[in-house]
Amino acid sequence: MFASKHSSCTTILVGKNASYDGSTLIARNEDAGEAVHPKKFVVIHHEDQPSEYHSKLSKFSIQLPDNPVRYTSVPDAAVDEGVWGEAGVNAHNVAMSATETITTNSRVLGADPLVKNGLGEEDLLTITLPYISSARDGVERVGSLLKKYGTYESNGIIFSDVNEIWYMETAGGHHWVAQRIPDDAYVIAPNQTGIQEVKFDDPDNFMFSKDLLKFVEKYHLNLTSNFNFREIFGSDTQLDHHYNTPRAWYGQRYFNPESVKDLSPMSNKLPFINYADRKITIEDIKFVLSSHYQDTPYDPFAPGADYKTNPYRPIGFNRNQELSILQLRPYVAEDHAAIQWLAFAGNPFNTIVPFYTHILDTPDCYRDTTTTLDSHNAYWANRLISLIVADHYQELMADVEDFQLKSLAYGHQRIAKVDKAVSGKKGGELMQALSQANERTADRIMKDTEELLTKLVTRASDNSRGAFTREHY
Repeated sequence: MFASKHSSCTTILVGKNASYDGSTLIARNEDAGEAVHPKKFVVIHHEDQPSEYHSKLSKFSIQLPDNPVRYTSVPDAAVDEGVWGEAGVNAHNVAMSATETITTNSRVLGADPLVKNGLGEEDLLTITLPYISSARDGVERVGSLLKKYGTYESNGIIFSDVNEIWYMETAGGHHWVAQRIPDDAYVIAPNQTGIQEVKFDDPDNFMFSKDLLKFVEKYHLNLTSNFNFREIFGSDTQLDHHYNTPRAWYGQRYFNPESVKDLSPMSNKLPFINYADRKITIEDIKFVLSSHYQDTPYDPFAPGADYKTNPYRPIGFNRNQELSILQLRPYVAEDHAAIQWLAFAGNPFNTIVPFYTHILDTPDCYRDTTTTLDSHNAYWANRLISLIVADHYQELMADVEDFQLKSLAYGHQRIAKVDKAVSGKKGGELMQALSQANERTADRIMKDTEELLTKLVTRASDNSRGAFTREHY
């Protein structure tokens, strides 16, 4: 099939009763196959949505419904490689993140081969999000598309609305399962099949391809007496042990350390559904999705560490391109309840910024990302910061952490202020007000980001290799 350039993401899902404020929270790092892969943040209005969609990668094409609604998207800046919309919220306050690339096994692929000209991550947000009015609708639409067109890769696809979160995993070219995440639970998904026990008599919490049981029986795929989707359709390889499971292990270690105290980072016993011992915040999600195994022997930034010999792939690293935390709040009016928290480039060194999604346009410093370096773009400014600090971690990270603390505080302040300011506004007046509020938020964050970049360049330059002073001679 195709070697995707977006194939190593990490997902966190938080049910409404597990989150700090009753919101549903879905979040995912988009990681590319290379360190530099510019992204932008846009809003697609119904008149901008194509009536016929053509993939650049697989040559998949589809005639789309004629009733799209507005939605946000985080596509590639380079249009020649396809859309890769990745994460957004539509006008119905339905959020989608696509996709978490996952793994399967040879017996499954032998029974239901991947489809060379099928759909994939490049396409999914664009052909799904404008046409759904609930999280469950999202699962049903993608399920029907998989049945008709198939897929060329294995993926985890996330949908949420203000009440529910659904995580959907594909298996082979046409089969799939989706599970509703319990309201009091969280999930960490790190590039491998995660869903475990499937209850076929519980339609409130599980959905699946119609012939799934018959398919498994026909091809002798189930090696146990129960139906564990991960064990039947997933993998358990050396790559999983070093590339995937350590990320779930570290995240679970952070949220409820007792659950993994006797498990190694390579354990295949980590549960899919988890329960934290406290409410989970935006800051918690950002920390885990930025983490590099701090306070363990596996931190590549620890003094004296050699990152080239690190046995485990970090969560926050140089191939992070964007992070979206999609928050759907139940306690404010629906027309400004949805917030897309967004960060660009390497997560250990960036900040996450709250943007309302019921808008006319996105801020130009996030929207107009160029394919050549421009430090006035949010993507490129953060890419430069991540490059500089990664090579001067001990010297510069305190400055970054101070910036992150202040910018997150500012983000929360902005939400409270804007919520109050737009109360009572409706229709176009509200969309204009939220668009202008996003602009002001972006302007402040970009000003602070550019000031941080200047400070880091100055400090790193003073201590760069080849520096010379006469005082030593």
